[in-house]
Amino acid sequence: MAKAIHTMIRVLDLERSIDFYGKAFGLTVADRYDFDGFSLVYLRNAENDFEVELTWNADQAEPYSHGSGYGHLAVVVDDAAAERARFEGLGLEPKEVKEFHRDGALMARFFFVQDPDGYKIEVLERHGRYR
Repeated sequence: MAKAIHTMIRVLDLERSIDFYGKAFGLTVADRYDFDGFSLVYLRNAENDFEVELTWNADQAEPYSHGSGYGHLAVVVDDAAAERARFEGLGLEPKEVKEFHRDGALMARFFFVQDPDGYKIEVLERHGRYR
């Protein structure tokens, strides 16, 4: 059986991205590999061993295009409203908390935030299938 270990995103300003993911999600640098022309930084927290890999390319001057295929990364928290308030206090510009209902019951409570490169991140409240 395959085990998901990381997702990779390309970033324009590596330090700004490391700072964002640290403030927003408590992710810290697990490993950093600097090569001629690019760097790979693996971020994670104590919650699990799934990582976000930041790839920085020295020759990239313009923001990356996300195209029509990228959707979002998702994380789960205990209280979406409290987490949104914390994000707002950090100046991270979260969107409003929304809810999805199905068959008259709460399916999901969540909000979105974007990282410095415009990648969307869904912050879901721990509930139902979102654990």
